[in-house]
Amino acid sequence: MGKNLIVLLGPTGVGKTDLSIGLARALGSPVVSCDSRQIYKEMTIGTAVPTREQLAAVPHFFIQTVSARDYFNCWQFEQQALALLRELFRERDAVLMTGGSMMYIDAVCEGIDEVPDVRPDVREEVKCLFEEKGLAHLQEMLLQLDPEHYRRVDLRNGRRVVHAVEVCLSAGRPYSSFLTDTVKQRDFSIIKIGLNREREELYDRINRRVDQMVAEGFEEEARALYPLRHLNALNTVGYKEWFDYFDGKTSREEAIRLIKRNTRNYAKKQLSWFRRNPSIHWFHPDEGEAVLQRVRELMR
Repeated sequence: MGKNLIVLLGPTGVGKTDLSIGLARALGSPVVSCDSRQIYKEMTIGTAVPTREQLAAVPHFFIQTVSARDYFNCWQFEQQALALLRELFRERDAVLMTGGSMMYIDAVCEGIDEVPDVRPDVREEVKCLFEEKGLAHLQEMLLQLDPEHYRRVDLRNGRRVVHAVEVCLSAGRPYSSFLTDTVKQRDFSIIKIGLNREREELYDRINRRVDQMVAEGFEEEARALYPLRHLNALNTVGYKEWFDYFDGKTSREEAIRLIKRNTRNYAKKQLSWFRRNPSIHWFHPDEGEAVLQRVRELMR
């Protein structure tokens, strides 16, 4: 039998964590997390980090291993995850990776291009431009600096537009010049299992999970992280809405409502991304036995 990476993916709140524990135990595998926010040490409640009991049930990797103060990107995750997989595959034929971060999953499965780090002075310059002149100004800058990437990027995604402009200015060459769109070959097979629920069921779970987070102290966690609000790690659903509340831009009730709405929107975005991949085998999270059976059928 060859080496197999089992990727358990799906939208936020669908129930990946619960199923991953049983699946990992059945496969004799640890859980390799591919969640781009659970990786940060300071963010626990707002990222739905697995409970102590879940973390103790099987070994976990990439859970709260990086400080939010440190810059960490997809390329770094790709390199660290591949190094870990090489070690894990020495002792087993199957390794389970789970999460919902689309770029992290693609980084491990397909590889991403190495884009140079942005100089701190350039990041601050672009941040000021964004705050003073808005997204439209940066879109115009990107059109001038890199018309090819301007035609390809989602111009409504402020984070991607900002990053592309940062790289152009920092590297002195177009962002698109670093992108080869070449899928890297891996020396292991990849089996992708997707989890989904009916939309109303999923949205209800998301709403109830946000209420539970608030009851567990999500507001207090966000308040403690407020001084770090300028960091990329904190530019994420849940924390941003609390920061607006702390800034007096909205009420507490509105912040909670927006967290629920924006989390639902993120789940919708995740599903749209995943559904473009015909190789994903889809299941309801309650179909644990069927998932395990399919995985064993597909393992080479």
